[in-house]
Amino acid sequence: MISKRSVLPLSIFIIARNEADRIAATIRAVRDLTDDLIVVDSGSTDGTQALAQSLGARVIHNAWPGYGPQKRFAEDQCRHVWLLNLDADEVVPQALADEIRALFARGEPARPAWRIGIAEVFPGEATPHPLAYTLTPVRLYRKDRGRYSPSPVHDRVDLDPGVAPGKLKAKIAHFSVRSLGDQLDKLNRYSDQQADDLEARGIVIPTWRVFVELPGNFLKAYFGRRHFARGTYGFLTAMNYAMSRHLRIAKHYERRRIAMHRNRVDRPDGTF
Repeated sequence: MISKRSVLPLSIFIIARNEADRIAATIRAVRDLTDDLIVVDSGSTDGTQALAQSLGARVIHNAWPGYGPQKRFAEDQCRHVWLLNLDADEVVPQALADEIRALFARGEPARPAWRIGIAEVFPGEATPHPLAYTLTPVRLYRKDRGRYSPSPVHDRVDLDPGVAPGKLKAKIAHFSVRSLGDQLDKLNRYSDQQADDLEARGIVIPTWRVFVELPGNFLKAYFGRRHFARGTYGFLTAMNYAMSRHLRIAKHYERRRIAMHRNRVDRPDGTF
């Protein structure tokens, strides 16, 4: 029987780079759940590594290979078969920590994988808005029944065939936005990686998407993801999201255009 103070047979891993302003809250919220808390750092220059170590984490350096490969590397560092993955800007509330403890209270949890809601928290908010957009990925799982996808841009756990994950009730608070400028910088970098991924997989997105991606994705964020419920700030974050999706397509189109020009120059007859 596991008491409220006992550590669980569970490893918790976090990937990070320059997260000294956010990672402390992430670690403090879960460090009593485990005796194996790992932070995989890809080259922080702001003291993230020392801070994480001071809070009880085992810190390992690994140069950035992309989201999926970095999380797979982190999985391999974990001592337990049960894993909980968190990002460095995510905080587990007490209700979720208690729910995870309850899963292990009588031994092995009933299912080998569990989805957990991840709800956005914007600057100026202490907890997620009741209508906050919430993703529900698998974050608690047995590593012998699922592993992170090797994709450098798609951040998801690929489960073994036939595994039906359960879903926990409480949600992770996701403090993803430091500021609008920081958010746009992050989304701009991510759009580069998305364009790289499209090129690597040989996917061609039709040119007409350039003209509809921004307005379409603004509507998706503002109404579909309920950013309208956050007032003016919700409008601004919806615009940032739409711009990031536009940049993904724009960069993809630009790369194709440059490649076509090079091919034309390389042909002796100057034709495509």
